[in-house]
Amino acid sequence: QAPIKATCEDMSCKTGFPEDVHSAVVSRSVHGGQPLLNVRFQSCDGNKKIHFGSSEPEDFRVGEDGVVYAERSFQLSAEPTEFVVSAQDKETQQEWQMRVKLTPEPAFTGASEKDQRKIEEIIFPWQQYKHSSSLKRQKRDWVIPPINLPENSKGPFPQELVRIRSDRDKSLSLRYSVTGPGADQPPTGIFIINPISGQLSVTKPLDREQIASFHLRAHAVDVNGNQVENPIDIVINVIDMNDNRPEFLHQVWNGTVPEGSKPGTYVMTVTAIDADDPNAQNGMLRYRILSQAPSSPSPNMFTINNETGDIITVAAGLDREKVQQYTLIIQATDMEGNPTYGLSNTATAVIAVTDVNDNPPEFTAMTFYGEVPENRVDVIVANLTVTDKDQPHTPAWNAMYRMTGGDPTGRFTILTDPNSNDGLVTVVKPIDFETNRMFVLTVAAENQVPLAKGIQHPPQSTATVSITVIDVNESPYFVPNPKLVRQEEGLLAGSMLTTFTAQDPDRYMQQTSLRYSKLSDPANWLKIDPVNGQITTTAVLDRESIYVQNNMYNATFLASDNGIPPMSGTGTLQIYLLDINDNAPQVHPKEATTCETLQPNAINITAVDPDIDPNAGPFAFELPDTPASIKRNWTIVRISGDHAQLSLRIRFLEAGIYDVPIVITDSGNPHASSTSLLKVKVCQCDLNGDCTDVDRIVGAGLGTGAIIAILLCIIILLILVLMFVVWMKRRDKERQAKQLLIDPEDDVRDNILKYDEEGGGEEDQDYDLSQLQQPDTVEPDAIKPVGIRRLDERPIHAEPQYPVRSAAPHPGDIGDFINEGLKAADNDPTAPPYDSLLVFDYEGSGSTAGSLSSLNSSSSGGEQDYDYLNDWGPRFKKLADMYGGGDD
Repeated sequence: QAPIKATCEDMSCKTGFPEDVHSAVVSRSVHGGQPLLNVRFQSCDGNKKIHFGSSEPEDFRVGEDGVVYAERSFQLSAEPTEFVVSAQDKETQQEWQMRVKLTPEPAFTGASEKDQRKIEEIIFPWQQYKHSSSLKRQKRDWVIPPINLPENSKGPFPQELVRIRSDRDKSLSLRYSVTGPGADQPPTGIFIINPISGQLSVTKPLDREQIASFHLRAHAVDVNGNQVENPIDIVINVIDMNDNRPEFLHQVWNGTVPEGSKPGTYVMTVTAIDADDPNAQNGMLRYRILSQAPSSPSPNMFTINNETGDIITVAAGLDREKVQQYTLIIQATDMEGNPTYGLSNTATAVIAVTDVNDNPPEFTAMTFYGEVPENRVDVIVANLTVTDKDQPHTPAWNAMYRMTGGDPTGRFTILTDPNSNDGLVTVVKPIDFETNRMFVLTVAAENQVPLAKGIQHPPQSTATVSITVIDVNESPYFVPNPKLVRQEEGLLAGSMLTTFTAQDPDRYMQQTSLRYSKLSDPANWLKIDPVNGQITTTAVLDRESIYVQNNMYNATFLASDNGIPPMSGTGTLQIYLLDINDNAPQVHPKEATTCETLQPNAINITAVDPDIDPNAGPFAFELPDTPASIKRNWTIVRISGDHAQLSLRIRFLEAGIYDVPIVITDSGNPHASSTSLLKVKVCQCDLNGDCTDVDRIVGAGLGTGAIIAILLCIIILLILVLMFVVWMKRRDKERQAKQLLIDPEDDVRDNILKYDEEGGGEEDQDYDLSQLQQPDTVEPDAIKPVGIRRLDERPIHAEPQYPVRSAAPHPGDIGDFINEGLKAADNDPTAPPYDSLLVFDYEGSGSTAGSLSSLNSSSSGGEQDYDYLNDWGPRFKKLADMYGGGDD
């Protein structure tokens, strides 16, 4: 029988919802996140991964465990609420659906609720017993209505809530337990159950603001731990109590309102929140204004919407110039504002009254005065001051000035000082005293933004500005300037050219007549009479002068008055010089090259005439009759009005330089002609017509300028060589001078070398003078052995490092060597006194010659007469003083 039973059970397993329609009874008030019911899904394969969904996702959500939660808070209507719960296999995408119908629980009377609480008991639903041989459909799960438990309960604890039991407890010994947050999950220990009786209790007060509801699951097992009932869901809702005061989002709220606003103008919104249930009276807030400061012009300038917290104006009379800011104390009270049972809190609303342009600018005086010297621009002549009660440095306060009359030519403008708001009347065009001595301007002031509606400009917004023009000494001016005069060139010196006079604009000043002088005359052709301005020539006017540009010669003259201060003006005289035929044409270029043979030998020449048409081309070209060789050897042909071609008449002309005179005549009336010499260089040419006679080319190619340049280069080069030689000689003399340790008069080196006698000394007999010539040939250790010093000197410090002389020194290097050794000896702390013998270098032991100290030998000093040394010249004068001085 057992295998057959197992087969029947496998055949009865069907994946999907156990029923097509699932009905549940829930509370009428549904809160967001509240668990409503548990839908059961039967899976024959326990490994299937099922995903639940809802057809109304904005209202209901189905968890992975099949628990249906409310997504938002709402009230169920009297009619059942229906939606579809779907289950989908994540692997096969197979889908099952079940319709859920929610019915709100009926409203019970107070007595029946009390009786129900007294007998409230939750019984597990019965199901098919596995040991039964019959197949029965499982009864659907019960929907347990939520348990409502007030927060902040004072006990006593544990407080019994409900009893959970199974109808199988009559035949089996069962053990009850609960799981979920608040039981065996954090926060643990809030709910406990008696495992024997199934009595569910709460152990401590609850706080709805922390957890609004608990979702528990009750279990029933036998003594062996085997599940005998399917778990049932228990929802415990925490009933809100008014245990939280309203809290404003900000303690100080800032808002603004324009002055002059009408009643009903929106100002700002203040918001408070209450942690209690917002859908219950505990969380329903009401606002009101407790106080207003200041209370002018009315103690009730504002009101507040008690539900939304919107603050609006209720009275007119907001004036920023009188009250710039209002401070309101706002109170929020829960319990729908019930002053007896509600909790309250306060905040401060600071309302700043913003400025509008309700005060026009007004001038401080009806008339302003100013003065300005004539011909001055960018000068401030008057300051216009205004007052404005609006907020400074705002568009409603910033003034703009405009002239409404008195300045038809636009000589003045008015700028606004951004700091003081004053109007600065400024001259923008020069004013002539002789034309206008006074201006009377009409000025209006207004703001950058228009005035508020209903406000007009008063008469004080208009003022008069009286400006006096001061006469100053003005510069004279020439009329016309510049003055154009047309004159033929060639006008002789001393001729009267024109009269150029100036006018003085100062008609109302007592001044003498003007004085004239010349300011600029590049060619120095003109002079002007200082009194009457008559201009005469001092030289012949020449149109071809370098100072004439485009036939125009410009001269500048000065006119000065004797005013205070003296003023002067300049005028330009423009002389347009008309051309006359005063220049004969010339040939260009002056030099040319041609070949010895007849072909090719053409030379192109051009006639140049400084004059202009009609005194220039076309030109006539011809060769003179004399000398006769010119026409015999050469011929000239005109090829255009300005150009001609010179060529050989004979077949061959010997190479050389020839001067060919050419007579050129212009087209002037009368004609002007001249004979120009063309220097022609005749040379041997190759087939291409290029000169091949190098010597002749070189000789012919070097003109006078080139030869002078070459000579100058040669002279400069010789001077540089001479300066270098002189510098070398002076350098050699300086080197020779460095060799001398004493003055030339006291130099006795020639005398010592002449005698060639160096023997005989007391303390220096051991020195080898040969080492003085070749010190580098000695071994380094033997150059300067330690201890070669005076016998009466005891060394204290280390031996000084004296310089080593080179093997073959330059004559000047010996002096440097001795000077360096002397300097080292002076800085040597172990050196003997200055009047002692100094050792400059070790020169070996012994000497083939006598010592110089023998000159001062006591054995011979008193026996010889050294006065004869005075006769040997200045070089021996020192020795004569040393040895021939008697006792000294």
